[in-house]
Amino acid sequence: MAEPRIHIASAVLAEQLGEAAREAGAAILEVVRKGFTAQKKIDASPVTDADHAAEAVVLAALARHAPGVPVVAEEQFAKGIVPDHGSSFFLVDPLDGTKSFIKGGDDYTVNIGLIEDGIPSLGAIYAPATDRLWIAHHGGKAICEDEAGRRTVHVRERASPMVALASKNHFTQGAADYLERAFPGEAIEQRAVGSSLKFGILASGDADIYPRLGPTSEWDTAAGHAILIAAGGRCDGPDGQPLRYGKKSYFNPGFCATSGWEAPPIASYMEPFGGGGDLPQGV
Repeated sequence: MAEPRIHIASAVLAEQLGEAAREAGAAILEVVRKGFTAQKKIDASPVTDADHAAEAVVLAALARHAPGVPVVAEEQFAKGIVPDHGSSFFLVDPLDGTKSFIKGGDDYTVNIGLIEDGIPSLGAIYAPATDRLWIAHHGGKAICEDEAGRRTVHVRERASPMVALASKNHFTQGAADYLERAFPGEAIEQRAVGSSLKFGILASGDADIYPRLGPTSEWDTAAGHAILIAAGGRCDGPDGQPLRYGKKSYFNPGFCATSGWEAPPIASYMEPFGGGGDLPQGV
């Protein structure tokens, strides 16, 4: 595969988008303070005023910091607003983990990812409820900011027992069956975590694998994928090749993220055990 053409991603832009994610998180918390109700989109997935408020903040920030770069944002996409774009564009999930958010949980995030030449070259993930931020850009290191301060993070060596992350609100038996069949006899500790926090946990060296056999949307994974790459990890599609972005549907068919080691491709495990439905769900 040819080397990607990286033109926009930089440490400066990563910091700017990290701040934008924080501002979007503040908008979400303001909606929580005032109170909100949930509605359903055409695909029956939930949406709240917080989703729209956060997306408006991110779109304004991207217009300031990267003018002219197209943005594919979840709530605009739901309304049929999809800009034409070339090899460089942003993917935005203003509130990843809406189901958990509605239930009063704290594992929801703001995701901003930059795609260049089909790969995620920059990412920012912010968890408003816990004030935890991850940022990274192509060629740089992954950075985490939380109550412990600001630091560089890196994936860990595969541990025993292996810690496997699973979606809290979109669990499928297929993921559990994949782990059992692909790693026979291996001790595995499974943890359920909502939203793109799973990518941050992997990047921070606190887990080993996150298989997702069901479909997701590209804005669910772009930011976390960029951060995981910078931290030394990987995120592969069903065929075992790096997950690519810019598909016409903006759907991911399934993936397996790890702390850098090559896991058995999930393709041969998706049909027998299913993947969680035809429509993409959040991570």
